Amino acid sequence: MCETKNEVPMSEKKTLFWKKLLFSDILLAKSYTQKIAYIGVLTALSIVASMFLEFKFLDVQFSLTILVSVLTGVLIGPLSGGVAVFLGDLIGYLYNSWGLLYYWWVGLSTALMAVIAGLVMRLPFKFRGSGYLKLALICILVLAVCSVGVNTTGFYVFYTRIGFTQKSLGLVEKYFGGVNTYFAYAIVRLIFLGQLWNSLFNYALLFVAVPLLNAAKPLGIRIE
Repeated sequence: MCETKNEVPMSEKKTLFWKKLLFSDILLAKSYTQKIAYIGVLTALSIVASMFLEFKFLDVQFSLTILVSVLTGVLIGPLSGGVAVFLGDLIGYLYNSWGLLYYWWVGLSTALMAVIAGLVMRLPFKFRGSGYLKLALICILVLAVCSVGVNTTGFYVFYTRIGFTQKSLGLVEKYFGGVNTYFAYAIVRLIFLGQLWNSLFNYALLFVAVPLLNAAKPLGIRIE
């Protein structure tokens, strides 16, 4: 059976699929050198985010790591974004570790944020306002998979072995009668230690940053 003029060979379809999985639409049209440059710039931004873009308000430690990780996935794609963010976290630690242990699950969770963002942006939603729907879905998945599933679980297992902080134990004692289950620790970490508020802060910035980027350099996202 002959191929029609507009039919794409199966081998080319597979190649295109993997290219789309690896790179965003922005990078697909770029040269190899430009792809490396984009990835390098966003890796550097991830290093800066992991080392310097933090501030404390009341008892909550805020950072821009979630924002930078998600934007990286949106801008350069899921796999490239995940690699850039993970390298940024690792290099930031190696440069300025202060003798502390490397929490590898934190680097994994930030990389997954970029992967999730890049994949969700690939969903074939084309209706008006679909960009905001995608951003909302990214926020929900990042909170569930990365902040709770990876980060909170990683720290719970880690502190179970070496001992929880006095502040965490005090809060568990106050609100859960001293029974330090995973659920109790998750609530303490997210609510009382402020990880949820940090996440919401980053999500709000995300809903501002993506439309601005789309207006300045169109990303092909239906925001309006």
